[in-house]
Amino acid sequence: MLKMTRLAVSAAVLLIAVVSAVLPQTATAQAPTAAPAAAPEPAATAPVVPPIPAPPPAQAAAGTRAIEVVDNPYGLEALWKGGDIVAKITLAILAIMSMGSWYIIITKVYEQFKMGAQARAADKSFWNAPSVRQGAEKLKDGSPYRFIAESGLEATTKHTGLLGNVDLNTWISMSIQRAIDNVQSSTQDGLAFLATVGSTAPFVGLFGTVWGIYHALTAIGIAGQASIDKVAGPVGEALIMTAFGLAVAVPAVLGYNWLVRRNKAAMDMVRGFAADLHAVLLSAPKTPARA
Repeated sequence: MLKMTRLAVSAAVLLIAVVSAVLPQTATAQAPTAAPAAAPEPAATAPVVPPIPAPPPAQAAAGTRAIEVVDNPYGLEALWKGGDIVAKITLAILAIMSMGSWYIIITKVYEQFKMGAQARAADKSFWNAPSVRQGAEKLKDGSPYRFIAESGLEATTKHTGLLGNVDLNTWISMSIQRAIDNVQSSTQDGLAFLATVGSTAPFVGLFGTVWGIYHALTAIGIAGQASIDKVAGPVGEALIMTAFGLAVAVPAVLGYNWLVRRNKAAMDMVRGFAADLHAVLLSAPKTPARA
């Protein structure tokens, strides 16, 4: 019995010794795996640093504008300075066409406005005069209505000699018609230039476009690669030439059509006045023509 008790005590002491030796090693082996789980705790308690405030939008935009304000290497000034003699001549031709078109449009509109005022003056004063000559004298110099009235009067006084063999009605009609043709010819001055500009300006701009593309291809061939800095200048020149051609042609075409329509309305009033004058001249007493 005593021997069994000693064996039990020895076994218990041995078990306690083994457990005491194994527990520190287990704690040491589990320590690295438990450390990451406890790592977030210091981060949660770390002091929060306030973020740096962003600059106001106005200041940011001002700073951006200050950086972006640079000279445009592909603008009109660069085109004129960097273009060759052919490009400059093309631009000069387009500029002359544009200035001539606007000059004609403005002057013709003024002339048509003045012609309308002269028509109103003729309706107001000419037909109330006691005679055709007195009515013509009431009209201003340079008025187409006065020119037609004087042409009709001259036809009635010069119906002598060989002209006396022509019927008076036919002779007066011919004289008034010639006067109308002269007035119509004067109203059409400059319209041929507008028609020419409207039909040729796009082709002049196209020539500049082709010339700019030729320069782009030349730059590519010299550089050996189609980089944007080598192609942007000539291609921009080509596009500007095309835009100039259209900007010159479109106002010329629109102005031509508008002026032609206004001339037609003005000439209808002139023809109406001439028809009435023709009837008055035929009904007025005539001096017998000498044989």
